[in-house]
Amino acid sequence: MENNLICEGCGVELQTINEKEIGYIPKSSLEKNNLLCKRCFQLRHYNKHETVALESDDFLDMVSSINTTDSLVVHLIDIFDVEGTLLKSLPRIVGANPILLVGNKVDLLPKSTNQRKLKHWLFSKAKEAGINVVDVYLISSSIGHQLDELAVEMEYRRQSKDIYVVGVTNVGKSTFINQFIKRSTGVKEAITTSYFPGTTLGFIKIPLDRDSSLIDTPGIMNRHQMAHYVSKTDLKVITPKKEIKPRNYQLNESQTLFFGGLARLDFVKGDKQTFVCYFANEVPIHRTKLENADSLYERQVGELLSPPDEVTLNELPPLVKNSYRISDEYTDIVFPGLGWVTILNGEVTVNAYAPKGVAVSIRKSFN
Repeated sequence: MENNLICEGCGVELQTINEKEIGYIPKSSLEKNNLLCKRCFQLRHYNKHETVALESDDFLDMVSSINTTDSLVVHLIDIFDVEGTLLKSLPRIVGANPILLVGNKVDLLPKSTNQRKLKHWLFSKAKEAGINVVDVYLISSSIGHQLDELAVEMEYRRQSKDIYVVGVTNVGKSTFINQFIKRSTGVKEAITTSYFPGTTLGFIKIPLDRDSSLIDTPGIMNRHQMAHYVSKTDLKVITPKKEIKPRNYQLNESQTLFFGGLARLDFVKGDKQTFVCYFANEVPIHRTKLENADSLYERQVGELLSPPDEVTLNELPPLVKNSYRISDEYTDIVFPGLGWVTILNGEVTVNAYAPKGVAVSIRKSFN
């Protein structure tokens, strides 16, 4: 297309030839002031999302060009899904550029969360992954928590260089950047935002001064997240929208907890104790006897045990068992993109079930 026109929503190069390819815009829309590809137009005005025909490697290859620049990198992660959003490949992507690690959606955590301890824990998690970060910030893009303090730090750290914002899909990058644009220019929703993974398709540059820009990058697909296995409707249910209320269950061994019908935790062996569940408040939790769990799931998945809805059920992989013998107190069983369960006393054997491809893990609790 002449003049390489760019979609103002997602950053992809616009084209008028093939309606089924990314970047399509009707010729009649080229005269408008705000140029949006068909996908972004439908997303912004009708909240209608279309799947993007780009593979994970395409996203990764594009973002990896950052390692040839001299810039500051802001790595945005989801506090509610650290394991699913912390990019283990970040050093290869960004090279020697300094990294600010920013934990988003901190407003979703219970107010009792020790944020100092959480920051220390994130430093440790980054170090374990081989990521050297210069500092850690805890923010909320949606309500603006700590954004002013982070803006000062970003300005200090960048030293007149470009800033690249990187992260996996659905981590809130565009909302994060929109907050900065709104504060500095008054422009609202300058970058397309959505619940759904994969909204930004190319680098979007927002000038900071004559020589440097704040740059939104494509989200990197992490197929181990629950978001890639559920319908649009279910994704809205499992994505927290306000502060999570911990739900406590006193369990005896041989009892099971279902988290909707998307995950399951069996208390196989151990003394009676409390299991603290951290999931979106809209996700129902159902307790049953272990001996009844399999038949209950077969009969009630999509009904009593929902989500999943019918759309998700048609695509959802089978639940796979992960067995753990946990000795330490305050250990979390993590279901990436869904939530986690804190085991307070330890000395237990549990089975954790999640859809095949979703990487269940255990960690030391940061609470």
